[in-house]
Amino acid sequence: MNPSQCHARDSAHDAEVRAQLCAYNTAFDELGLRFRWDERTLASLAIIDGEQEQIAAYIEAHHAHLLKAYSAEFLSRAILEKKSARYPACLQKRVDSAPHPSHVTHQPQTSCRSEGMSYEVELPALAGV
Repeated sequence: MNPSQCHARDSAHDAEVRAQLCAYNTAFDELGLRFRWDERTLASLAIIDGEQEQIAAYIEAHHAHLLKAYSAEFLSRAILEKKSARYPACLQKRVDSAPHPSHVTHQPQTSCRSEGMSYEVELPALAGV
């Protein structure tokens, strides 16, 4: 692989990470949750299979107080539904070899700006959080 192919692959991955973070952080904000993910958080959760399981693990480890009012399953499902409405793709783990150009799928562009969308799952306001 030549240096320009590596750079293109890294740029595409960086854009994917930014889109994922934007979608998650927008979902947290829309649900009134006072936490944000960064690249380090996303990378540390990547070892867990499944987005809903990643979210539940994060809540259990960093916001266990929320589990007094809501189940981890309920919270993770609500977050994932909001996130998926904005950006449905899950973050692909990095691989050492670049995919063949014919196998590359392009993900939709996202905006970090909240858009007035309606969702089926509404999380009750979290008091004292």
